[in-house]
Amino acid sequence: MDLSKIKTLIDFVGRSNIAELTVTEKDVTVRIFRASPGQGAAGEFPQKAGSPASLVPDAPSSIDKTHAVKAPVFGVLHRAPAPGEPPFVAIGDEVEEGQTLFIIEAMKVFNKIAAPRAGRITHLIEIDGGEIETGELLAEIA
Repeated sequence: MDLSKIKTLIDFVGRSNIAELTVTEKDVTVRIFRASPGQGAAGEFPQKAGSPASLVPDAPSSIDKTHAVKAPVFGVLHRAPAPGEPPFVAIGDEVEEGQTLFIIEAMKVFNKIAAPRAGRITHLIEIDGGEIETGELLAEIA
């Protein structure tokens, strides 16, 4: 992927309401994401996210042992499929890639949030039936 395409994608994310964009061309993957409103100034981000729209190579890291599951949209978080039913997952549960972890209700649309990979749930958000922001940490999978 050439630099002009990457700059165009960064500009697109900067002008839109998109929180994260992942593009793969041939064997190169580029992830561009916008900081959520509560994250502070650019100098306060972790090293990988140096500005509101940052370019991060999507390479596996042996340092990261957990994978964060973040809210892709703003809405009302539901941890169970229906009121009165048990939650989709609990801390310590083993999950498979693609397994439903949550539902986020946004404008009367129910968005299923699936596990991006297999593993064990090590962290879960405590909110159930309340509002969550785009980019908010929902769970971690080890």
